[in-house]
Amino acid sequence: MMKVAGAVCALFTALAAQAQTAGGPASELRSARPSGDEIGMARTLGPRTWQRCAEHLANPNSKSYEISHIRSNTMPQSPFGTPLKEIYRPTVGIPGTRHAFNGEEIVSGEPGAQGTQMDALGHFAVLPRLWDGKSEFPSGEAAYYGGHTQKDVKPTANSPLLKLRIEKAPPIVTTAVLLDAKTYVGGGQALNPGQLITAKDLEAMLKAQGLENRGLLSGDVLYIYTGWGDGWKDPDTEKTYYTKGPGLAYDAARYISSKEVVLVALDNPFTDPVAEGALEGKAGPPEGSPPGLPFAIHHHNLVEAGVHNIQNANLGAIAKDKVWLSCTIILPLRASGGAGSPVRPVAIGAPAQ
Repeated sequence: MMKVAGAVCALFTALAAQAQTAGGPASELRSARPSGDEIGMARTLGPRTWQRCAEHLANPNSKSYEISHIRSNTMPQSPFGTPLKEIYRPTVGIPGTRHAFNGEEIVSGEPGAQGTQMDALGHFAVLPRLWDGKSEFPSGEAAYYGGHTQKDVKPTANSPLLKLRIEKAPPIVTTAVLLDAKTYVGGGQALNPGQLITAKDLEAMLKAQGLENRGLLSGDVLYIYTGWGDGWKDPDTEKTYYTKGPGLAYDAARYISSKEVVLVALDNPFTDPVAEGALEGKAGPPEGSPPGLPFAIHHHNLVEAGVHNIQNANLGAIAKDKVWLSCTIILPLRASGGAGSPVRPVAIGAPAQ
């Protein structure tokens, strides 16, 4: 076991040294954010984040944790995406051979918008003025992260994303911080629909979990356990999971991006807070949101800061073991032109003793 751990540590150290030779330190990569950037905070990834990962991979007490939910036709599904439906084909063979094989196919849905999924930076844009919902949607005026325009990103209605698409996101291999909002904000109860996790909450959780001195480092992934994900059920017979949920306050999103966090993932459906009835227009936008931007966290992360989102993270097990620090590996599919991707994050870290 120790030999394997040592080999892993040596491998990551070698990779870091190789990357330093090839591309320079991470600080040089993020020193400027030129117009036309397509990777956002992912520019902070590299030798430093890999080296920080190595100690968790080499720890003989570490365990691996699945940060995604199992995907199926009966899992909770987003009202903003076409429902995902797969069919499973019968076992078939090849004439003249002894082979038998199985397969399945997707017959409808948006794989990148359902289940545990990651947003591309091109998933969101912003208009210069409010749209009234009656006139033709002025998509040509949309502005994207990095100064990209609608013509740059999606020039025609049926075009894939040409810029800021999901395959631009590099492999994310870095340290992850887990903050337990269910315990330290909710007092052991799942946070309520629409409840905000503020910047002060983030700092208080870092302190309560013994992470005050470390804080959030450039290139970290931030996982936040709200307890809302405890309500993920398959089959989704009650269909309440995707109607509301707690989420980040606008000042928390700004705090996170100021620390150069590369990706934030909550165990909730929207990353943004959604109060009871908000999706039906029966509740106002979250407190502190800029005018006309009720999904201000998506706006800030994807349009302004270049911070990737993952929705529907599966954080119950890792929170139960109090794995506040880990190495996380996140690999979105390299699907050409996609605005998002199914994703299977894993975290490797040692449970609290």
